[in-house]
Amino acid sequence: MSLSITLKPGELFVINGTLIRNGGKAAKLTIETQCRMLRETEIIREDEVDTPCKQVWMTLQLIHLSEPSAETQALLLSQIAEIAAMMPSAAPYVAAILAALDESHTHKALKEVKRLVQHERELAEQAPVQAGAA
Repeated sequence: MSLSITLKPGELFVINGTLIRNGGKAAKLTIETQCRMLRETEIIREDEVDTPCKQVWMTLQLIHLSEPSAETQALLLSQIAEIAAMMPSAAPYVAAILAALDESHTHKALKEVKRLVQHERELAEQAPVQAGAA
């Protein structure tokens, strides 16, 4: 089954570990074979990793783009366990990530981790308000 994607002008994407940038016009690609791919909106860079949930995103991204090692998988599970312990409200996101990983759907897990990062951001934005009210 092929995958068709439309890339915006200048959009970055990764296919099988190769970083590619689209030219000056929109382009439609059809990928005919199985590959490990991420669009620019799904990629987190090292310098953006400044929270525990973003660390999970980075680790999961590494797993998605390469052959995962037992060490990397253990690191991911450890990071997820820490988040679940310190942020109980993240339980639905953690469950969705783990369910996707159980089915070997790392791309789906990446979509779920982006939702987890958004939840973390919302909690951080609420924290100063709650501290001020106390």
